Amino acid sequence: MTPTQAPPLPSAPAGRLAAPARRTRALALPEARWALAALLLFLAALPLDLAGAPAWAWGPLFVAVYATGGWEPGLAGLRALRERTLDVDLLMVVAALGAAAIGQVLDGALLIVIFATSGALEALATARTRDAVRGLLDLAPATATRLVAAPSGAVREERVPTGALAVGDTVLVRPGERIGADGHVADGASEADQATITGEPLPVAKRPGDEVFAGTLNGTGALRVTVGRDPADSVIARIVAMVEEASATKAPAQLFVEKVEQRYSLGMVAATLAVFLVPLAFGTPVTTALLRAMTFMIVASPCAVMLATMPPLLASIATAGRHGVLVKSALVMERLGQVDRVALDKTGTLTEGTPRVTDVRPVPGCGLGADELLALAAAAEHPSEHPLGRAVVAAAGERGLALPDVEDFASEPGVGVRARVGGRTVEVGAPARHPAARGPRSGAAPLVAEIEAGGRTAVLVRCDGRAVGVLGVADRLRGDAARTVAALAVLTGTGVTLLTGDNERAAARLAAEVGIDDVRAGLLPQQKAAAVGDEAARGARVLVVGDGVNDAPALATAHVGVAMGRAGSDLALETADAVIVRDELATVPAVVALSRRARRLVVQNLVIGGVFIAGLVAWDLAGRLPLPLGVLGHEGSTVVVGLNGLRLLRDAAWHRARPAAPLPAAREDGPGGRGRQARRAGSPV
Repeated sequence: MTPTQAPPLPSAPAGRLAAPARRTRALALPEARWALAALLLFLAALPLDLAGAPAWAWGPLFVAVYATGGWEPGLAGLRALRERTLDVDLLMVVAALGAAAIGQVLDGALLIVIFATSGALEALATARTRDAVRGLLDLAPATATRLVAAPSGAVREERVPTGALAVGDTVLVRPGERIGADGHVADGASEADQATITGEPLPVAKRPGDEVFAGTLNGTGALRVTVGRDPADSVIARIVAMVEEASATKAPAQLFVEKVEQRYSLGMVAATLAVFLVPLAFGTPVTTALLRAMTFMIVASPCAVMLATMPPLLASIATAGRHGVLVKSALVMERLGQVDRVALDKTGTLTEGTPRVTDVRPVPGCGLGADELLALAAAAEHPSEHPLGRAVVAAAGERGLALPDVEDFASEPGVGVRARVGGRTVEVGAPARHPAARGPRSGAAPLVAEIEAGGRTAVLVRCDGRAVGVLGVADRLRGDAARTVAALAVLTGTGVTLLTGDNERAAARLAAEVGIDDVRAGLLPQQKAAAVGDEAARGARVLVVGDGVNDAPALATAHVGVAMGRAGSDLALETADAVIVRDELATVPAVVALSRRARRLVVQNLVIGGVFIAGLVAWDLAGRLPLPLGVLGHEGSTVVVGLNGLRLLRDAAWHRARPAAPLPAAREDGPGGRGRQARRAGSPV
């Protein structure tokens, strides 16, 4: 799964910064080319066969299907056989050849096409994941501006590859550039969009002494950064390493039927030889013994058992896809039904990932109403490119407010903006920069305290040097978040966990709204992955839902990782096992419930297939089962289990799977109240 400097990027919503896509084309993979060739040949032969054309017209085409689609899995199966392992690759090829040997050429060719296509999709998914991991390195710029002291005492700039930076170097980061190395601010003031690392939805003010991360986007001020880590050990590089390591070390998984396939196949081969050799040793004619052995091999063949698994899982994948959930494989669909614990990211997952104005609070006695206050603030912020400023302007637009003309606009990084609006000087910015606003005589102090206590960001509005109001800004909760959390808790029988890099207060406030008790805030990417790994070590099968680069290690570590499609970074989308295409969070419990229903149908099919096989085998061993009747019984059981599994293709299956969970009752204890378990970074999981 370029040596030139990246140009300054426009401000983007939190969580949207993603590596440039370098995606492997499907036809660049040999598995995909062979599968496509087999499919085209099959589609050419199928109408000729069904129309009753002579065998010379469609026979060569079917032979080509067997060759193009079957040679790679057949070769892989033979290699496994050489290592004394009988795997599903060889079994499928042998089953297809066996079907052709008894005249079922079309059935065998269809089996080959399905198997080749499945292998191609798996290879493509692996390649895309590898591409996304490599593309993540493009988040960090290829070059940086290093400051070097000249012999004369002057400081000169030199452009160097970021890989050449050493601990202790000082680099200059201009407005709009991405930071080239992990380190600390030595001089300057700005703000950094570091949602890719921490998941915080709003840019973070940076002043001397503050930590910065490679790959994060600098705001409107210039910074001098002292390099604190070798580029090979930066947070972004460690995310790459963690994703690759988690993907490589995750235990090899198999579908349920594949777990028993090895022993069953060996037993079937041994039994077929016994059915042929034992009667032969007692004088039975070779033809009779061979016919009985062939009949036994056909009726004992695990085709119905193999089909017991795939139709329900593939049908559920198709149904989930029609309703906005892309499940990448049958194995993932099976694993979704096994999860017993769920961990959710905050920004971009439970929330929309973009700041919105939640409060407009004029100071009592200031003479302004809520709309007048918002119009003044929006007018002052209109020229600004800061996400908070865009949120204020958007809120005024939603109310249809007319904005006065602006003069003498000025912006100070980490502080706010100042402008002349209608002849008055309007300042909009952080209350921390105006200590008087928090004093006991300030009418704004209670408003600031109330908004910040609720986990929202307070924005102070001053007019001609006097505080006139406070705006509250927060990331907006998704409308279906609370219902989804309640449904997941019912499905798994355990509470949902919130894993976020955001601050503890904001995380606790949101958790109280949606009904989450287990809150783990302030986590870096490696700590999220460690939290998931610790749960797995205790035997939990964890489902992780996230959207950002910082969620990718946890998605790779989880039993099943699910990414939000619209908000998701390239790395998260490729690392995840499933993607919520339309960002409808309520589809997560629905697809889990659908998977569980598919697993129940798999069990039903295994019982049906087992009964048919046992009955036909007993008939063949105890009596004389005619070959045509054996083929009919074998094919009949295959049809029955196939049709049973395809019931999940109906839309009704999705609606029945979608759990109806009530909204959780409102909490009275609030953020940090009784029963809440807020944890900071580094605390035990």
